[in-house]
Amino acid sequence: MSEGPTRLDDTAKRIIELLQEDGRASYAAIAKAVGLSEATARARVQKLLDSEVMQVVAVTDPTQVGFTRQAMIGIRTDGDPLVVGDLLADLREIDYVVTTAGSFDLLVEVVCEDDPHLLDVIRQIRELKGVVSTETFVYLKLNKQHYNWGTR
Repeated sequence: MSEGPTRLDDTAKRIIELLQEDGRASYAAIAKAVGLSEATARARVQKLLDSEVMQVVAVTDPTQVGFTRQAMIGIRTDGDPLVVGDLLADLREIDYVVTTAGSFDLLVEVVCEDDPHLLDVIRQIRELKGVVSTETFVYLKLNKQHYNWGTR
């Protein structure tokens, strides 16, 4: 049974903000910025990681590493969309799966090398049991992509 969302104090929020600005910030720098000892800052960061409140990862620009086509695909299902969502999560090109209310049962974000690769991914999605239809929204320009939400 879920315990619900973790309550973050101002120090935890500030630690997260610092790591969002620079994921390689040292424990010494974090400690100084939030007024803790280095050992306490290290423990607080570890607690945030262990509780899965945050993770520290390298974020790439897909176009800079050979993936020139991104798209959002809306999917309508027949039956339980959660089952289809689990199947979609297994496709390596899909980096985001969300069950929704509205016109689509699921939305997925895909990152592909090019248009033929995107076409192949769409074919794979349409072949999944429970998928009734798809609608693809090809990204023409990424206007904004930030990961600094959640602490304000």
